[in-house]
Amino acid sequence: MNSKSTDARQTRNALGDISVLYVSVLMRAAAAEGADTTELASRFQLDRQTLTSSAARISIPRFMRLGHAAISETGNPALGLRMGALSRPVDAGIAGLAGETACTAGAAISTLIRYALLTSRNSRGSPTIKPDTRQVQFYSIRPYNGFNYFVVDSVLAAWTQFLRNVTGRYEVLEKVTIEYPAIGLDELFESWFRCPVHFGAPTNSLTVRRDVWESPSLQAQPAMHEKLSGICEREMQQIRRGWTTGDRVKNLLTPLFRGETPNLGTIAMKLGIAPWTLQRQLAAEGTGFRELVDETRKQLARDYIRETGTSMSEIAWLLGFANPAAFHKAYRRWFGLSPGEHRKQISSY
Repeated sequence: MNSKSTDARQTRNALGDISVLYVSVLMRAAAAEGADTTELASRFQLDRQTLTSSAARISIPRFMRLGHAAISETGNPALGLRMGALSRPVDAGIAGLAGETACTAGAAISTLIRYALLTSRNSRGSPTIKPDTRQVQFYSIRPYNGFNYFVVDSVLAAWTQFLRNVTGRYEVLEKVTIEYPAIGLDELFESWFRCPVHFGAPTNSLTVRRDVWESPSLQAQPAMHEKLSGICEREMQQIRRGWTTGDRVKNLLTPLFRGETPNLGTIAMKLGIAPWTLQRQLAAEGTGFRELVDETRKQLARDYIRETGTSMSEIAWLLGFANPAAFHKAYRRWFGLSPGEHRKQISSY
């Protein structure tokens, strides 16, 4: 692997990144709510060249700060729903176009979820779909606060709007579940989703109505679906082809940390290889499992401290430390100062 590829892996945000296609949707929603999006873009150093590039991405924390700022500007805590209402299949990139040309609504949303990595990479996990129960799930992004409520809202609302676009129907869901607790907008959410919405649930999910799941897509075009899906597959392979075994391990570690340290056997099982094979492959790359656990924690810790207002106890839990004291000790080893001191330094710049 060349040094340029290595540098790119080292400098990317450990929490993940997102296509500016979603930033454009956020800006449209903010503008519709009366915000000065020119000032907003300038504040977050988003120039026209970036916003009009199909390949450009911004970090997940930056996207969350941008959303929080837009909500503050508009005074609308349900801005994520407005984003969903204004989203189009093309706003999900080529995956959205491939999805809308599928034969049925179920196949359409399944295509969209299958290729989600093309426009969004999050260390917390990936969206999943369960065809047997017609459930579409968005991964947990706990702990929840004013910076990330809108992320859940916008994702679930965009998926709902996608189904509305491909079917021409408005009532497409049986129910919605949202992991964060109710914030006093229950009636608004049920009115928008047109179905029961359960807050404080175990997962963030949509359950699609059976008749909707099986209904034909208004934009169905088998030949184009095959062609566009083939392009998506090739792009997915290109992304994953550049991953080393170490990259794959680190990609699996973050969602598993939460309150505990994953072991090598668990990761090997998820990769579908024997533990000793994983050890051998990592050794060939000049690293080891413990080193990757420590490196991943260090990268995430730096990004949580620098990019979020998450409390120290929550960060300790997110990184799988037994207690905050263990996290503080590790942070001093990594950076030579406490996480609290580091956060104060950053905020004073």
